[in-house]
Amino acid sequence: MENELKVPTVAELLARGETPDILFWVGCAGSFDERAQKITRDICRILKHVGINYAILGTEESCTGDPAKRSGNEFLFQMQAMMNIEVLNGYEIKKIVTACPHCFNTLKNEYPALGGNYEVIHHTQLIQSLIDEGKLKLADNNVFKGKKITYHDPCYLGRANEVYEAPRKVLESLDAQLVELKRCKSNGLCCGAGGGQMFKEPEPGKKDINIERIEEVISVQPQVVAAACPFCMTMLKDGVKIKDKESEIEVLDIAEITARANKL
Repeated sequence: MENELKVPTVAELLARGETPDILFWVGCAGSFDERAQKITRDICRILKHVGINYAILGTEESCTGDPAKRSGNEFLFQMQAMMNIEVLNGYEIKKIVTACPHCFNTLKNEYPALGGNYEVIHHTQLIQSLIDEGKLKLADNNVFKGKKITYHDPCYLGRANEVYEAPRKVLESLDAQLVELKRCKSNGLCCGAGGGQMFKEPEPGKKDINIERIEEVISVQPQVVAAACPFCMTMLKDGVKIKDKESEIEVLDIAEITARANKL
């Protein structure tokens, strides 16, 4: 990561006799996917800007096991989960923030049964609370003022965990023109990558799900479609590209929108 964003690991903090207030769980996409790495950097910028004492696991972080579990390999999931739980409990981690709804859902709902009990929040929830507390204030004439923005609900954030309002409240703070998609909130449409589908070829059918979704996006004519999941980001960006709308519709994560609006 860039020098300005030198992020400590939990091990480095402990070596200095310090403990983080919050662990940033980066996730596989946030670590290795070039597009998702930009979201990771902006989350770090936000955390640094508001002065939160945070750290990452670095090389000690492994996949949560979500893709394995959703694909039916419970044995592999439990192996991955218990390795992570051993590390997290060893460091006495209490609070975790993550940008991936798949990591969020797994850490929050699947880990307790295996001995991993943590307060887990999604980055949109954290950003909303920082705005509510007055720690994040929009720059004058922020770049999104007056722009037409729509939001795509990630399945594992929305329908699985009923987190609908946090991302929308963040967008509402922008003084932008917000428009809902036809299928949203509890009736939201999957981007096509959930349940392990991200890592396999689509099954036979008349149309890929992300094309169906991007056609709904195009129908409301937004300048920006906001995402809150790295899998959704990939599928939405691919859809926009296939429909040749890259010059008209920008796909941005809530963290990226927040960082730009606050000129971080």
